[in-house]
Amino acid sequence: MNLINCKSALNTLQSGLPIIFPTDTLPAIGCLPKFSNIIYEFKKRDRNKPLILMGSEHEHLIDYVHESAKEDYENIASKYWPGALTIVIPASEKQTVNLTSNDLTIGLRIPNSYMAQSLLRVTGPLLTSSANISGFKGSITAEGVGLDFPSVDILGPIPWEKSSEKASTIIFWKKRGDWRLIREGEVLVGELY
Repeated sequence: MNLINCKSALNTLQSGLPIIFPTDTLPAIGCLPKFSNIIYEFKKRDRNKPLILMGSEHEHLIDYVHESAKEDYENIASKYWPGALTIVIPASEKQTVNLTSNDLTIGLRIPNSYMAQSLLRVTGPLLTSSANISGFKGSITAEGVGLDFPSVDILGPIPWEKSSEKASTIIFWKKRGDWRLIREGEVLVGELY
């Protein structure tokens, strides 16, 4: 297992490789957006399954949100982030195809994790997925994830801070003021607006 710090992580990411880091929910594997294919390769993930773009502050992700959904995005982001909520929202027309799903939406999240936030402040937004081989339950420790991905650098120090070990809640923006629950997870969402 190769442990790295945030500065080394940036060098790894800029070379096109992914890194693994802790979040408030499950460990994540992440890459710079322009290298999105690398996560699909390492995870053996179906390319039709979109990735999540994580940032350190919701202001860092606003440019990825379509103009029609920005007000609702700001309302939900200011209420639930940082936290274990993933927002699926129409993507800005300015963003490239590799960031969005087939329906031109993008999943966004700000994790409530000191280590993840520290990393994302150095690297900028990262495309992410849970750090497991697709179809298999992943480990929640750096050591366990290192066994699944022996060639991927892991953000240290270890042991990592405690996480919920539960996936994030996912909500989907339908139209102004109208959100739908896709997956109940760590965050219990009462009223979605």
